[in-house]
Amino acid sequence: TSSTIGRYIRYRSLPTRLCVVDVENSAFYDAYCSGDREITAPGSRIEGIGRPRVEPSFLPSVIDHMIRVPDAASIAAAHVLSERLFRRVGASTGTNFFGTLWMAANMRAEGRAGSLVTLICDSGDRYASTYFNPDWLREAGIDIAPWVGRIDRFLDTGHFDMG
Repeated sequence: TSSTIGRYIRYRSLPTRLCVVDVENSAFYDAYCSGDREITAPGSRIEGIGRPRVEPSFLPSVIDHMIRVPDAASIAAAHVLSERLFRRVGASTGTNFFGTLWMAANMRAEGRAGSLVTLICDSGDRYASTYFNPDWLREAGIDIAPWVGRIDRFLDTGHFDMG
């Protein structure tokens, strides 16, 4: 998805920058930073993203910036966004939402204005027994509470603490 969007931005010579979010235990962020496409990683707990190896379609040259989001932050962001939208979203959408908040905070700190666009990837209803289940989160050793607090604080006050 990011490569397709990035290629379109470049093809149309749009004054748009592309920031890609990646999750912990994914190979993409390390490959972007190092330029080594052979890097492998364990793979993420965030379904649908965070591959253990770099896909051939990944084009770092069309990406302007990349950030890594902890799994707990991705899941917390899915919880916060779900609550505020009144419909569940999945953790990959949470990853995107967290990245959007991070970009907004950085733009604000730098005094830059602009629009931010992200994707809602999937419904969160199918994750009732995992990402939205307190027992599953506890068994997985994932504490989302600190991240929920940081995200809510930014949305309510404009203060963002990446942690």
